[in-house]
Amino acid sequence: MADPVKVRLCFHDRCFDGAASSAVFYRFFRERIQPLSEFNFTGMTHRARQPFEEGLFDGDENAIVDFKYSSSPRVTWWFDHHQSAFLTAADAENFRQDRSGHKFYNPGYKSCTKLLADVTSAQFGFDVKPLAELIHWGDIIDGAQYPTPESAVALAEPATQLALVIESAPEDGLVPKIIPAMSELPLAEMIKLPIVARHLEPLLDRHYRSIELLEQRMEVRGGVIFFDLSDLDIEGYNKFIPYMLYPQARYSVSVLATPIRAKVSIGSNPWNPDAAEDNLASLAEQYGGGGHPRVAAISLEPHDIERARQVAKEIAEKLRD
Repeated sequence: MADPVKVRLCFHDRCFDGAASSAVFYRFFRERIQPLSEFNFTGMTHRARQPFEEGLFDGDENAIVDFKYSSSPRVTWWFDHHQSAFLTAADAENFRQDRSGHKFYNPGYKSCTKLLADVTSAQFGFDVKPLAELIHWGDIIDGAQYPTPESAVALAEPATQLALVIESAPEDGLVPKIIPAMSELPLAEMIKLPIVARHLEPLLDRHYRSIELLEQRMEVRGGVIFFDLSDLDIEGYNKFIPYMLYPQARYSVSVLATPIRAKVSIGSNPWNPDAAEDNLASLAEQYGGGGHPRVAAISLEPHDIERARQVAKEIAEKLRD
């Protein structure tokens, strides 16, 4: 019997779209490419420095989904939809020259999950119907396609509750453990798994308490919400809370500090048409960051928190102008 093909799958960690697109790729690869495959998952985080460490691509097949491009010849599959997908011009050229037929980029997509589903079904005959619920919610969550800010903050759906755990659970390596299950189970069953359920209630409680905390920290001026959480032990927040509290605002800019980075987040109000005027990815790229036209971020080294605060204030002023 042949040895299983070893697959290293790198994905955007602590991100519902990253996890969902990994689940789609996992099922696609095992159904359409190689049933005898052994997966190892690596969650990737945007950093101020090169994110791909030496020796990372150690599989027979090495895939990246929902994360930046690598020109390593060992990378055999790549799917992404971010405007800022390429670290360098050389990486972009390497992608343009690729003839493998296994690397796909389309920044017109709201989510990598939907991009991956469309490509694999159209080009490789993959049946995505069993994953319809996951694909639908991947597009809703990553594309901020909620009907109202209140619905985005309520976290009443299994998908949004699972997203909360994926993004905020204080357990290293949790997401790689649940990706195979996400490729098979309905989302209502996913949140009942012990590995998910043990985090859900504490995280929901923290989420609801964070609404008051964020309101206390927010400064609203010129259609821009600004707040600094870098002095608090908090790695994230529901990005729609600002627009629920201040529905007339166009943008939000915030600062966070974690052990691995100082982070400036920039968002636009999905329910305010005037917030589509500025390309936030292009703005973030001026400071070494990137993302999507309507949501972006800048990662600096952890000790650069003062620089992060300065950058955040500069960006807030630019958006006010």
